[in-house]
Amino acid sequence: MIVAILADEEIKAEIIDKGFHDAVEILWADSLQSLRIIAADAYFDLLFENDRERIARLKFLLPKPVFVNSVVHTCRDISEDFFRINAWPTMINRRIIEVVAPENKMQKKVKQIFDELGWVFQMVPDTIGMITPRIVSMIINEAFFSLFEKVSTREEIDIAMKLGTNYPYGPFEWCDKIGTGRIWQLLHELQKTEARYTIAPGLNGEFKWH
Repeated sequence: MIVAILADEEIKAEIIDKGFHDAVEILWADSLQSLRIIAADAYFDLLFENDRERIARLKFLLPKPVFVNSVVHTCRDISEDFFRINAWPTMINRRIIEVVAPENKMQKKVKQIFDELGWVFQMVPDTIGMITPRIVSMIINEAFFSLFEKVSTREEIDIAMKLGTNYPYGPFEWCDKIGTGRIWQLLHELQKTEARYTIAPGLNGEFKWH
């Protein structure tokens, strides 16, 4: 199987570290244009942005399976022809990768591709933030509230979370790895309908730490 992947160096390194079956040939693209000219059995746009032009250009790859790194935007928001994948930094090189299929009947196609890659996946509902990004973003947000309220320091909160919950990173460390912009964007969308996702002052720039 030939898989074409558009990714930055950070995500590329994560995929290489995760590994894949020898029978799979990965062809790396450095732009959307180069992704489109690769002849492959499946395509991954892990630098996806939700704009009409990009979506229209990706549709030229159909009916081949197209996976897009769209944690915030649902299949209904982008295109019901694409698969969503949680490819936030630190999320690819985990035991299970979260995937959304636009239709239940297309889950067999996901299984075929991921079985050939040697990757374990979990189908999740087509919701904003999927599952893990929602949880991690909420933890990070609560950490920023704690920092703003001077409950503890950034370093102490990170240490406490790693030792107390056995998480791989503390919330601030995780935020740095994922990117504050991604966390903010997800919480911004979630808070429109759920007040518990209201963004902490430090996360939206109203409060500065030292």
